[in-house]
Amino acid sequence: MKKSTKLGNSNLNINRIGLGCMGMSEFYGTFDKNESIHTLHQAIELGVNFFDTADMYGWGANEKLLGKAFKNKWNDVVLATKFAVMRGPNGEFLGINGKPEYIRKACDQSLKNLGTDSIDLYYMHRQDPEVEIEEIVGAMSELVKEGKIKNIGLSEVNAETLRRAHAVHPISALQTEYSLWSREPENEILDVCRELNITFVAYSPLGRGFLTGAITNRETLEKGDFRLNNPRFTEEAMKENMRFVEVIDGIAQQKGVTKAQVALAWVLGKNDEIAAIPGTRKVHRLQENLGAYEVELSEHDYAIINNNIPGTTVGSRY
Repeated sequence: MKKSTKLGNSNLNINRIGLGCMGMSEFYGTFDKNESIHTLHQAIELGVNFFDTADMYGWGANEKLLGKAFKNKWNDVVLATKFAVMRGPNGEFLGINGKPEYIRKACDQSLKNLGTDSIDLYYMHRQDPEVEIEEIVGAMSELVKEGKIKNIGLSEVNAETLRRAHAVHPISALQTEYSLWSREPENEILDVCRELNITFVAYSPLGRGFLTGAITNRETLEKGDFRLNNPRFTEEAMKENMRFVEVIDGIAQQKGVTKAQVALAWVLGKNDEIAAIPGTRKVHRLQENLGAYEVELSEHDYAIINNNIPGTTVGSRY
């Protein structure tokens, strides 16, 4: 399987399996900064160069963590961060902001947090419903001209919005949730990304860990894990959604690989331009994820998946 691709509309090569760093600072239970930095360094040693964060993860703590880990290593990484989701001093969510003056302020703060002078890929995390996409991307394009960011990305927008944004300034990446239990991008977005040479970045490609088979009930999750409040992680939903895991497990056992590797290989097998950013804090899980490069799914495997996975997933994504 192809291990790297061009970041759309740019000259940057990125890994098709990158590393989502959100859980190193928040959301998924306890975390250890030293362990996270060790994992980030090992990721580079293993050849990973694509890392994803956002200013709202740990309300700045995640960017600072990556800035510390990547000090003197910026030539080895392609880093993506995001703006728009505002957090208060105690982590409270304050809404979405896409006003040009806020975008500039957020970018400057991210540069400070990271300790670098330019961001490789800067995403609009979510669109402010009160600001037109043309105005948002126009403001981002000014940051490109100034050298503060190198590439513009969007997250969770529809095809029409993506086309409108791309008409203002070339969009390099679109990040959206995509996995065996979140297949909405197949309706239109994947085709538009290929048409416009935009890299599609799949976040939560392992279904927030559920598709690995490691989460069998709510007791598996630590206190404070945000999945405890996610509709797909109620006891009833998990029981119904276990059918996804059963289908993946059948293929994994036949190939002698893990369920996570099958789930990742399925995402990457959609086309050669898709990248995925599974999150982990642990080196052995990172190594397992990278093993997906060696998994080749046959037409028969795809037929098994298409014919046996549920047509719908119980519970909304959020």
